[in-house]
Amino acid sequence: MTDRVTTMSNDVDAKTDTDIEAKAKQVRLLLYLWDLGGSDVKRGELTKRLKRKKETAADYQDSYETLENEGAIAVSRYKVSLVQPKGLQMLEAGLKSEAFEFESQIGAKTANALLKWIREQDVSAGTVSDGAVAAGKTGESAIEQSSAPKAIASYDQFKQVALDVYNQLNRDYNLDDLVPIYRIRRTIGDRVSRSQFNDWMLEMQANDILQLQGGSVEDSAPDKIEDSITTELDGLRCYARRLTS
Repeated sequence: MTDRVTTMSNDVDAKTDTDIEAKAKQVRLLLYLWDLGGSDVKRGELTKRLKRKKETAADYQDSYETLENEGAIAVSRYKVSLVQPKGLQMLEAGLKSEAFEFESQIGAKTANALLKWIREQDVSAGTVSDGAVAAGKTGESAIEQSSAPKAIASYDQFKQVALDVYNQLNRDYNLDDLVPIYRIRRTIGDRVSRSQFNDWMLEMQANDILQLQGGSVEDSAPDKIEDSITTELDGLRCYARRLTS
């Protein structure tokens, strides 16, 4: 009985250590991505910076997939971008977590990235000014308030934002005018509710601005399908194609 309990305890400890290591990899990925500019960073360059001795690019595949599925980053074949505000919020939470620590000595680049993060947080806190009081009331940090875009209040505003996002994703990731709806939704983020996003995207289709097309996402991931659009009449729509120039 004692041996069995000991084995179970060891299994739990091993699982906990694995989870902590996975989270640490995600935090490092977000930190380095942010330090490299956060937008259109070459995946090879980012992975090279992430890898430690005896590690390969494959050791970070799960980290990329997890962060993409959680809406913190956008990944193409060759480039990676930080999705705001989700990516910054996850980075901040990870750095503040007591479970996160560097497992070995860190180099100058990592130390300087942390210093840069601390300084920018200080600047954000200083520029919030009166907003600092509001942050205390809402429980939001200065970085969350300063990075969070304003909510979208009208269809016309949504149309412009959606087209800007469409054009950026299409250009940056060479999507050949077939942009995944889940990427548009995640890039716009909390600026609009899920139901309002669906309604306004369908309205853009009705106005011959976008054509929403069927099919499935590249890896048939359930969360990406959920972030697409499903209607009773047309079924699942996973991609958007712009009809107007």
